[in-house]
Amino acid sequence: MSTQHARPQWVLWGSAALILGAWLWVFWGADALHARTDVARRAASTGTAGTLTLAQQLEEGEYLARIGNCGLCHTAPGGAPFAGGRAIATPFGAVPSSNITPDPTHGIGRWTADDFWQALHHGKSREGRRLSPAFPYTSYTRVSRADADALFAYLQTVPAAARANAPSGLAWPFNTQAALAVWRALYFWPHTDNDRPVDRGAYLAEGLGHCTECHGTRNFLGGLKSGKTWAGAVLPGTSWYAPSLEKTEEAAAGSVADSAALLQTGQSQWPGSSFASGPMAEVVLHGTQFLRDADAQALARYLQSVAQSAAPATARRSERPKTSEDPRAAKLYHDHCAECHGKGGQGQAGAYPALASNRAVLMDPPNNAVLQVLYGGFPAATAGNPRPFGMPPFLLTLTDADVAAVLTHARSAWGNQASGVSELQVQQLRRTQLAH
Repeated sequence: MSTQHARPQWVLWGSAALILGAWLWVFWGADALHARTDVARRAASTGTAGTLTLAQQLEEGEYLARIGNCGLCHTAPGGAPFAGGRAIATPFGAVPSSNITPDPTHGIGRWTADDFWQALHHGKSREGRRLSPAFPYTSYTRVSRADADALFAYLQTVPAAARANAPSGLAWPFNTQAALAVWRALYFWPHTDNDRPVDRGAYLAEGLGHCTECHGTRNFLGGLKSGKTWAGAVLPGTSWYAPSLEKTEEAAAGSVADSAALLQTGQSQWPGSSFASGPMAEVVLHGTQFLRDADAQALARYLQSVAQSAAPATARRSERPKTSEDPRAAKLYHDHCAECHGKGGQGQAGAYPALASNRAVLMDPPNNAVLQVLYGGFPAATAGNPRPFGMPPFLLTLTDADVAAVLTHARSAWGNQASGVSELQVQQLRRTQLAH
C-alpha cells in the first residue's frame, strides 16, 4: 500500500520540479545565457571608434535613423521629434513609444552606448526591464554594433524633450514582466553574428528596416509563425494588409530598378503597381526615400529574391459575378473612376495608377483596395515625386453596396480575374477602420 501511495507523490513532485525548472529557465536561465553569450562579442567589438571620425559617425547615425524610420514611431502627432508618445497598436492593447531624446530624466540622456546596444540587441532597458516587442528588437537584434553606436551617437545630438513616457496600454497579463519573459522564451533569441554582413540587402530588410514586423504572419500570441516570415498579414489596429513578399502576384515584380524606385520615390513604372499607399506610403515618406542608391538597389534585390514562383494574379480564377457586364457597376465606375483611371483601366502615367493587372486591386484579401476607395489618400511626397496626385475619399459618396460593386467590376474587367467583393466585406472594413 505504501508503494502505491508513494508513486503518485513521486509523479506530483516530478511534475512540480519540471514546472519549476521551466519557470526558472524562462525568468532567469534564458536571459542569463543571452547575457553571457554576448560578453565576448561586446568585448571584442570596437564599434566605429577606430574607423570613423565623430562627424562621420554622426552622419551615418542620422542616415540610419532615417532609413530605420525611428522618427515615425518615436514621434507623437504634433509632438517633438523622437520624444515618444505615439501609440503602437498590438492585438493586446496600444504601446506608447518611448522618449529617445537625450533628456536625462525622461529620455536616454543617461544611457551609455552599451545600454543602447542592450535595448536593440537584447530587448532590455538600461535597468534590465524586458521591453515590449512592439519595439521591434526581434529585428534590431541583427543590427551591427558599429551601426548601433552610430545611431546612439546621433540620437544624443537631437534636441532634448522633457516629455514623460506614458504607461503601457497593454491589457493584463500582457503588460507584466512575467508575460514578456514567457514570450521571449518562446519567440526571441538574440542574433549571434553582428558583424557587417556580406548581403547588405538582407541586413537592411531583416535588421534596421524591420520589414518582417509588418509583412510576417503571426500566431495568436503575436509570435512570427514558423516559415511565414514574409507571408503577409493584416496590420494590428487597422484593416490594412501588408502583402506577402513571397508571392509575385502580391509584391515582387519588375526589375531591381523598378523596386528601388518604389522604395525611394513611392512610385514605379511596372504595370499595375505604380504607387505606395496606406501605411507603406508612410514608410516611404519617413524612411525608404532616404536610402542611398546602392542600399535601395541592395534592398530591392534581396526582396525580389524572397519572392517564390507563383501563378500571376491575373491567372487566378475563382467564383465571382460577371460584373464586368453589370450595367450598374459599369456606370458607377464611369461616373466616379474613369476620369482618372481611364475607361479601360489604363490609368495615367505618373499621375493615376492603372487598374488593369494592378496587384493592389487584385489582391486577396481586398482590404487595401476597399480602404483606398473609402478613405482616399496621397502617395508619399518624395524628392522623386514631390507633388503626388491624390485620390478623394468616397466614404460619404458611395454606399457599401456601391463600393463592393465598383471594386468587383474593377477586379473582373480588362482581363482581371479576381474574386468579387461583398457588401459585408466593405461594411466590416469600414467599421474596423473607423474604430481605430
